[in-house]
Amino acid sequence: MRPLQGLRVIDLTRVLSGPYCTMQLGDLGAEVIKVEQPGKGDDTRAFAPPHQGDQAAYFLSVNRNKKSVTLDMKSDRGKEVLWRLIEQGDILVENFRPGAMDRLGFGYEAVKKKRPSMIYASISGFGGTGPQKDRPGYDVIVQGEAGIMDITGPGDGAPYKVGTAIGDLVSGLYAVQGILAALYTRKATGVGQHVGVSMYEAVASLLTFNASIFFATGSSPRRRGNEHPTIVPYATFEAADGWINLGVANDDLWQRFCSAAEREDLKDHPRFAKAPDRVRNREELVPVIEALIKERTRDEWLRRLDKAGVPSGAIRSVGEVCESDLLKARGMVAEMEHASAGVVKALKNAVHLSETPLTSYAAPPTIGQHTRDVLTGLLGYSAADVDALARDGVI
Repeated sequence: MRPLQGLRVIDLTRVLSGPYCTMQLGDLGAEVIKVEQPGKGDDTRAFAPPHQGDQAAYFLSVNRNKKSVTLDMKSDRGKEVLWRLIEQGDILVENFRPGAMDRLGFGYEAVKKKRPSMIYASISGFGGTGPQKDRPGYDVIVQGEAGIMDITGPGDGAPYKVGTAIGDLVSGLYAVQGILAALYTRKATGVGQHVGVSMYEAVASLLTFNASIFFATGSSPRRRGNEHPTIVPYATFEAADGWINLGVANDDLWQRFCSAAEREDLKDHPRFAKAPDRVRNREELVPVIEALIKERTRDEWLRRLDKAGVPSGAIRSVGEVCESDLLKARGMVAEMEHASAGVVKALKNAVHLSETPLTSYAAPPTIGQHTRDVLTGLLGYSAADVDALARDGVI
């Protein structure tokens, strides 16, 4: 038994924010039926190289635990198939531009009339209403517009985007949260509702204390690279063969750090002994720390600091993380047998549930892999009906 077992998701999403949302629902046990364009499929099937076998690695990363059905949603017969599919669903997720689903005849109000219990989730770039609702939701654009880039990067250089598509991913997670809340409400009322998530608002919500600084002072926080505005040393430093993060967040940790670094003379230095002094004199202290850290290797520093109880960590590559003993010990790497790509590896869902563990991981589908099974098994079409739909390019 998995938490959402018995629920069916009609997945009309593509690219990243929507597929990431529906993958989470699939991990939680829902049956996810991904509807794709015949002959083309999800855009990310072409986001390559790299490939694994004949599959784009990008597509494989966010489409596990799903079934794929190809369908021309613009054709009359395709719409008929989609309505029959919706009638069998509990949750519908889409991430078209606002208004597109209405024009197709599958907007929230239209679906609500036929399926009042349907949870209908929409992910957009800038919201379904408002002056920017028609803007496309590309991650890098949203990161800039929503303020995250202005506080990311070196203080004396250009703004940087976050290294992963944070706008898409956090929007997908918020959509899952909203869907779960709507499902809980439906248990009491029997009625579904519309769940709306905009990438812009999702990213803006991550500003948290940075927004509070502005509301409290009227001034926008500035980029500081990896430095902390009120704690020193709390930043990234280069060792002899790599990089580490150091978090000396109080005076006790400062004492411990000085011992680990074999610099007892710094412990009671009048300009560095107390936290406010270290902040006021950061321009003098940081070069001293930089020189110290360069004297030893990354792993030697980590051993010393860990033994001393000083918060620290390596800057690890993606490869190091994927092959790490920690992920292996936690059982966090899924291995899934794919029809054409061989064994596909992926990081599992980060949620650990004691009574309903998320232990089932199926490889992402090939395009249209489940079309015939879904139409005949779930929707009641005959084999001849399916053959006719295929000949006419509806599926």
